[in-house]
Parts: sequence; structure tokens; C-alpha cells
Amino acid sequence: MKTFANKIKELRTRNELLLRQVAAAIEVDTSMVSKFENGERFPTREQIERLATFFKVPEEDFLVEAFSDKLTYDLSEEPLAIEILKKTIQKLKSKNNH
Repeated sequence: MKTFANKIKELRTRNELLLRQVAAAIEVDTSMVSKFENGERFPTREQIERLATFFKVPEEDFLVEAFSDKLTYDLSEEPLAIEILKKTIQKLKSKNNH
């Protein structure tokens, strides 16, 4: 399954862009974009929104991909990950109904 990091790199290379061009567009340094592409760092919500705008992709899709990767990373070693996510979904649904 393709990760958010892979998608950023793929979009950059497909558009024949340099790391520094993407970095300038989203107002970070070049090394940060490299870390995003290598999955070493996760962008903030604001950076994800800027990336979506820059690459002209749906912001919602980018946000869902990025945050799902972050959750996967954070819970990848946790044996109770599935139960934690189920409980989180319940809590979010309850919170959104109020």
C-alpha cells in the first residue's frame, strides 16, 4: 500500500520538481521535505493543506492519507491497536452527535 510519503515523492518527481521548489511552496526547508518523503517526519495539518494546494490534489484526500499514516505509525507496535481504534471511533461518533 502506498504511503503518504510515497505520494509526495511521486507527485514531486512526476512534476519534475526539485525538493527546494516544494519546500519554498510550503514554506519549510529542503531537508524537511526530504524527511516527509522518506517517512521520517509527518507534516503538520497546515503543511498538508499547503502540499495539497501546491500539487492541486483534493485537500481532504491528502489529510486522510497523512493522518491515517501517522496513526498507523503511532500504533504499529501496539498489540491493542485495533481495539484502541474501535474505541476512538465510538468516542468520535459520540462527540460529533453532541
